[in-house]
Formats: sequence, C-alpha cells, structure tokens
Amino acid sequence: MIEKQQKIKSEEKAVLVGLIQKEQTDTQVHEWMDELAFLAETAGAITMKRFTQRMEHPDSRTFVGKGKLEEIKNYVQTKGVDVVIFDDELTGSQITNIEKELGVATIDRSDLILDIFARRARTAQAKVQVELAQYQYLLPRLKGMWKHLERQGGGIGTRGPGETEIETDRRIVKDKISLLRKKLGEIDKQSFTQRKERGEFIRVSLVGYTNVGKSTLMTLLSKSEVFAENKLFATLDTTTRKVVFESTPFLLSDTVGFIRKLPHHLIESFKSTLDEVREADILLHVVDISHPQHEEQIGTVNKTLQELKAFDKPTLTIFNKMDMYEEKNFDEWLGSEVKQEILKDLKEKWEGVTDGNCVFVSATERRNIDALRELILEKVKELYLIRYPYRTLHY
Repeated sequence: MIEKQQKIKSEEKAVLVGLIQKEQTDTQVHEWMDELAFLAETAGAITMKRFTQRMEHPDSRTFVGKGKLEEIKNYVQTKGVDVVIFDDELTGSQITNIEKELGVATIDRSDLILDIFARRARTAQAKVQVELAQYQYLLPRLKGMWKHLERQGGGIGTRGPGETEIETDRRIVKDKISLLRKKLGEIDKQSFTQRKERGEFIRVSLVGYTNVGKSTLMTLLSKSEVFAENKLFATLDTTTRKVVFESTPFLLSDTVGFIRKLPHHLIESFKSTLDEVREADILLHVVDISHPQHEEQIGTVNKTLQELKAFDKPTLTIFNKMDMYEEKNFDEWLGSEVKQEILKDLKEKWEGVTDGNCVFVSATERRNIDALRELILEKVKELYLIRYPYRTLHY
C-alpha cells in the first residue's frame, strides 16, 4: 500500500483538470494550466486535453462536478489516457473516488512536482529530502486511500480489515519519516560545516521562479559550466562557485527554482538546501520579464523568501529574457521611437518598484551582462567595506 513509485512513465498520455473558482479569471487559470502542462512535459507525459470547470469551491467527493467527471471519463476511455492530473491538491478519498470513476491513475499538482523532484535528485541530500517530502505528503492521505476497505467491516463496535492495515501503514510511514529526518539532520551538519569553512567571503545567491534563466546567468557570471535546460526544476542541488570581479572575490550560488503552489512539505524538506538563500548576504532575484504572469511569479518568490526569513536581504532584481520580451511585444510595424518609449516606461516602472535596484538583461544574447557585473561588484564591495572597514580582501 505505502510503496512509492514513479507516478508518470515517459510518453504517457495525460489530461489536465483545473477549477476556475471565484475571484479567478479564465485567463489566469489558463496560464496556470499552461504551467501544469509544462510540469507534465517535464515529467515525460504528453498532454492530450485540458478540462476546466467554473465552481465556487471544489466538490468534496470528486473535486469537479458529476457532469464534468463524466465528460472526462468519456474522453479518457475513448483516447486511451494513462493519467489524469489535477492542478490543485486532492485528498486521499478524492483520489480514490476519482480513480474508481475514471479507471485510470489520478494525481494532483503536488504529487506531480514531487515526481519531478524525485527524477531530478542526484545527490544523497536531495534524494533524502525528496523521499521525506513524499512520505509527508502520503501520511494524511492514507485514511482516504483505505476508506473503501474500511466500508467492508462490520458496524458499531467492530473493526474493518482496512483499519488494521491503515494503522500498520501509518506506523511504517511515521517511522520512515523519523528515520529520514535523522538522516537529513546528519547531512545538514556536514553541509553547515562546509559552509562555515568558506570563511569571510561575501555570499551572493541567485533566486527566482523556476525556468527564468538562473543557471544560464550562473554560467555567464562564474565562467563555469552549470547544467541548464528548458525544463522546470533543472536545478535541485545548490551549486556554489567562487567568482572574482576586478580582484574582488565572492561566492555565487544557484538554487532550486520556486513555483506557485510548491508543496509545503517540499519547502520544509528543502530548507537545508535553501540555507544558501537564508545565509546569503545579497540576493539576485531573476525574473523572466517575457512571461505574461511575471508579476505573479515575483509575488510567489517573495512569499517563499518570507517563509525562509530571507525577504529583507539586499536584493538586485534581474529582469532576464529581454530578447523574448521584445519579440512578443514589438511587431514589425512599430517605429523605433515607440519601441524606445515602451522600454523606457517598463524600466521606469520597475526602477520605482525596486528603488533602482534592477537591471534588464538577456542571458542568451549576453545583453547588458557587463552592466550586471558592475552592479553586483558595487554591492559586494559595499558589504565588504561594512564588514571589514580596515582591510581589503583580495583574491
């Protein structure tokens, strides 16, 4: 019952399901469904169709209404769909009820993200963190998953066969969580010792929504190869490099990307990895300015930084993918003066929001990277002067 397995196999056919609830617009939910489709693609699935339904609140039994579930069932059975993915968290009983109705595997957004993290984990630390998050996700859903067995039992004063099984499963899962926490604690101690040994260097961390180009910028700034690809959560393990700008050294770290509705247990499990963010002296908040929901993504990152108690650190906002922004917003009929006016308005807006602590770049075209280096160097030097006013630190 409690064995965890890879949820999605490569090239599996998937359908996506989302609700449009009050205070949500169709456009907003469609953007979220685009992100869910990207998550599914990252996990190896092929999205066949999307289903959305406008409801004030989810149905307690099957999340969507009876008619919509029937519509999904007809499509799933006709097209040979392998898995149905919901954009919001489902309870154990909802998963059981939906799977019974549809006859195919059903997962939610959190389960999908956990599946991707499990695929991406490379180091011992990341593997333990993901496994811990998986068991924490599973524990509150055990009761719903065993509900169909409990109904087979007798009436008042009797124990159904499922009840004994669920108690056994709960104990096993709790023991596993305890063991993994202990193991993670030992790894965390080693990581803390390694961070302590880095000495007096100023620490700079790249943060941002997933797939905004952090790893590409990391490669440009550190002049060393860092894994990057156009998929969500390409980076799970923190990468740290020693960087020197004009004889001024500092440590630069690339961290896991944040995302909307990131499972709480995943944040908890990965807090040790995100210690690089908490212990950083300067944050470089990378934003994909070409993304239609970039302001919402900024809000998601800021909220996560607040959870990590790292929101008040000196921050430089890097608006990346300016080449894609111009491609999306400028057509061939726009005159150069109009284009310049649009760019001027964009920069003035964000300079006001960030108190001038922002820069606009294109990592792929290496546009404005020198200006970015100068701004980082300026901030690093300022902190060195505050921390070590009577001496200069050289490489």
